[in-house]
Amino acid sequence: MTFLIQQTLIFAVPLMIVALAGVFSERSGIINLALEGIMIFGAFVGVMFVRIMQQTGLFSTANMASLQWLELLTMLLAAALGAVFSLLLSFASINLRADQTIGGTALNMLAPALVLFLVRIVANQDTLNMAKGDAASWFMIKKSTLGIDKNVDLGFLGETLLNKVYLATYVCILIFVILSVILYKTRFGLRLRACGENPQAADSLGINVHRMRYAGVTISGALAGMGGFVYALTSANCSSNGDVAGFGFLALAVMIFGNWTPLNIAGASLLFGLFKCVAASYSTLDINGDGVFFLRTLGLSSHLYRLLPYVVTLVVLAFTSKKSRAPKAEGIPYDKGQR
Repeated sequence: MTFLIQQTLIFAVPLMIVALAGVFSERSGIINLALEGIMIFGAFVGVMFVRIMQQTGLFSTANMASLQWLELLTMLLAAALGAVFSLLLSFASINLRADQTIGGTALNMLAPALVLFLVRIVANQDTLNMAKGDAASWFMIKKSTLGIDKNVDLGFLGETLLNKVYLATYVCILIFVILSVILYKTRFGLRLRACGENPQAADSLGINVHRMRYAGVTISGALAGMGGFVYALTSANCSSNGDVAGFGFLALAVMIFGNWTPLNIAGASLLFGLFKCVAASYSTLDINGDGVFFLRTLGLSSHLYRLLPYVVTLVVLAFTSKKSRAPKAEGIPYDKGQR
């Protein structure tokens, strides 16, 4: 059960933080279909920065505290450049009033092409990896990290929350909570949501709609860039190959299933994260703790388990999308003279 919870969180947390990215953008009135592309770009930036830090030796690889600082710094860098990358969508959607769906699709096509081009230049191969070592042994927090003997039993909560976990997981959960409060409990959040519901009314009250929409998309890009690096760190062994396994599109599905509200998004992320966990480790899951790997004994094809998260996404959306209520002005370019 400890393994199941930890692996579910590893898959659920990037989904959750990127789905919140979609909420900030769409609550401001801009459809951000470019989440997948921004994640891909954020993953590349993060892996590249870790690789450079390894090669220059600016962070001690033997000091766990130094590695955790490197992890946090890389998350910030991926967020910053993800925000910069999202400005392409902001400019096209707000200033040029271009079709937001086409703009997002264009960025989704640009990001993997750009990343693969840069990876070929840097590594002369299709995948960019760390210079040495692997993410699990470098960045994962274990008992030894905390000065605890590996044979000591910390109990269910201790083993689940403190052993074989990533600091990035808890940082993303904290950011998710803070930004959810900002979105629904502050003046900024109220103004942002007003621009996605009725921008003309917001403008009549002195709110700069263009500025608020820029802010929403920029925050969205920062979260998606950070989510891309967290995915690469925890699920892809800190590697970048121009792909994030469709997590950006899954995050959009989670956002719609969660009805653009953070609490529902968190629940939906855990649901999809659970099925991603099953797909990734079905052959080693001991659900009942009786030493029997039930899912493996069923004899089903591994491809079926890999399909599960995406099939579940389609089924859930088919039953819930009719009840979902998107922001009224979502996808509509703002025209100050229109009433």
